Amino acid sequence: MKKTSIKHYLLVSGMLASSLTTLAQNGTKKFIDPENMDLSVKAGDDFYSYASGAWVKKNPVPAKETRWGSFNELREFNSKAVKELLETASADKDAKVGSISKRVGDFYTAAMDSLTIEKMGYSPIKNDLEKIKNLTNLSDVLNQMIYMRSNGLGSPMFGVFVGQDRRNVSKYCVNISQGGTTLGDRDYYLKDDARSQKIRAAYNQYQIKLFTLTGTSESEAKEKASVVFRIEKALAEAQMSRIEMRDPIKTYNKFAIADFNKTISNLNWKEMLEKLKMKGQDTVIVNAPNFFVSLNSLLNNTSVENLKTYLTWNLLKNSATSLSAEFVKANFEFNQAQTGQKVQTPRWQRMSSLTDGALGDLLGQLYVAKHFKPDAKLRMDEMIVNLRKAFEIRIKNLEWMSEETKTKALQKLNAFTPKVGYASKWKNYEGLVINANTYYQNLKNVSIWGYNDMVSKLGKPVDKTVFGMTPPTVNAYYSPTMNEIVFPAGILQFPFFDPKADDAVNYGGIGAVIGHELSHGFDDSGSQYDDKGNLKNWWTAEDKTKFEEKTKQLIAQFDNYTVVDTIHVQGKLTLGENIGDLGGLNAAYTAFKMTKQGKGNEKIDGFTPDQRFFLSWAQVWRGNILPDAAAQLIKTDPHSPGEYRTIGAPVNMDAWYEAFDVKPGDKLYKKPEDRIRIW
Repeated sequence: MKKTSIKHYLLVSGMLASSLTTLAQNGTKKFIDPENMDLSVKAGDDFYSYASGAWVKKNPVPAKETRWGSFNELREFNSKAVKELLETASADKDAKVGSISKRVGDFYTAAMDSLTIEKMGYSPIKNDLEKIKNLTNLSDVLNQMIYMRSNGLGSPMFGVFVGQDRRNVSKYCVNISQGGTTLGDRDYYLKDDARSQKIRAAYNQYQIKLFTLTGTSESEAKEKASVVFRIEKALAEAQMSRIEMRDPIKTYNKFAIADFNKTISNLNWKEMLEKLKMKGQDTVIVNAPNFFVSLNSLLNNTSVENLKTYLTWNLLKNSATSLSAEFVKANFEFNQAQTGQKVQTPRWQRMSSLTDGALGDLLGQLYVAKHFKPDAKLRMDEMIVNLRKAFEIRIKNLEWMSEETKTKALQKLNAFTPKVGYASKWKNYEGLVINANTYYQNLKNVSIWGYNDMVSKLGKPVDKTVFGMTPPTVNAYYSPTMNEIVFPAGILQFPFFDPKADDAVNYGGIGAVIGHELSHGFDDSGSQYDDKGNLKNWWTAEDKTKFEEKTKQLIAQFDNYTVVDTIHVQGKLTLGENIGDLGGLNAAYTAFKMTKQGKGNEKIDGFTPDQRFFLSWAQVWRGNILPDAAAQLIKTDPHSPGEYRTIGAPVNMDAWYEAFDVKPGDKLYKKPEDRIRIW
């Protein structure tokens, strides 16, 4: 749940509650429902099945999904709420020009006008395809890349964006990143296991299909697909791995532009940045310098015709979901081969999500006005205060950390900025043109507006009001450079949170989420940023070594978990999220024990307060996932699978053993001295 990445909508609370909880005979909600559990299983042998086994059996993955769990339930409900808002706005014939309702309604109207989209075929990109066809030299190719990047047509070869300088977060700077590939991970290009070969074959068919849909013969399309793959494979070979990319020190390489140009002769960055509207810059931050050395060599050794083919492919793949049905179908079939999804998500749901992504601050205002409850924010604010107190207590009681480092840790904890619900300042998208009849052009306009908004930040003070997620999003994040924890309105609902739930349920749910985001400030990556958000060491060498030894234990624990066949969780890739879960659940439990319920032992629906706390945590992570999707996420997702998030933290907590009477001989039992205690 960290923004760098958990990395989406609410219905009327009564409808949501009645669906996601069971009503007892007296009319009260059962927030922990035994009907969802498998009580034939011993908690100490299989806590996941014990807590959620019956629910898992009753809730297979729907045909239009790749996985199904508590998050998906909430997102399903919220997408229907957003659909209602969008349909109302779309039908509002009296909406004033320039109003929120008019702009949101027109965007959704155009997105749902499949007849017009079908008639247009691929005509929206014909002019851009012709531009690429007419390029004659490397300079033309590079200028076309710049044009595509700044006009919403993709990001060929590499990434470039404006963000905070991680060593001086009060300033915005230009960041340049490795990129240029299509497949989800570089390993899919480089490894020859059965799954990688299957995905490459599906990718090849996808490429051929898109090329032929735009008038290329099948034989020529096959040749073009081969050219693109060779270029992308070369880029993949030059890329750093996902695990390497988690290191904020390794990925912070600041260059004077003149010095960066010396090793990359084909890319005149001073000139390129000017054309990219990133003017007046004398330095850049590069996440993978060696990648650009390889890119320079690739440009030297690749013909202009082949580079044109590569640019054509980038235009095609970035436009496919926005063109006629044949293109959309081809894209889905490629996705289907990777994830196993059986049928495509309904258009209304895809377009609702697209509208949220495109006009989040407009749609968000409609969403908040109808669905956000102020009392939820008040309760969240109170819980955040309590979690911060609990985290402070835990830091002060750490046996492995020196007083010197504790002082710095507490300084950082006290500097955290919490944000709940939605941004204090809305974007108004001034100058953005939306038309109810031009779907593709609307998308392009949104991309251009977003790009110009991004580059306009250069030279301005850092905007600390920014919300990195839209209000309906069921998620949360921590930003290390802002040193802030953020909880959009969409996550403030059951099973994470309900104002009528007992403290055990709320602290085991949203309390653990709050703790999780706080813990990200102290995970293997976030712990390298200081209280102001700067990438700066605040640890003693001895404490840093002790911390790293503890993280190695957590890596080993998750490396042992099997996902599909012989595929294991990647402990190093998921380390940050696993630290977040372990620290977050511990902090939430400490905060819960400060409450009246936490200090007592009164049972509700047959469960003690501590049992309800851990069961609340477990039901957040219940779910089913398709095998192909699970295998894909293990390579690409820094979060561990839900089954192992359910047990990964509790098996290291003494309180869990006591709550469920877990003893030696139980399958999940760990000796007290083997339990991992970090935060």
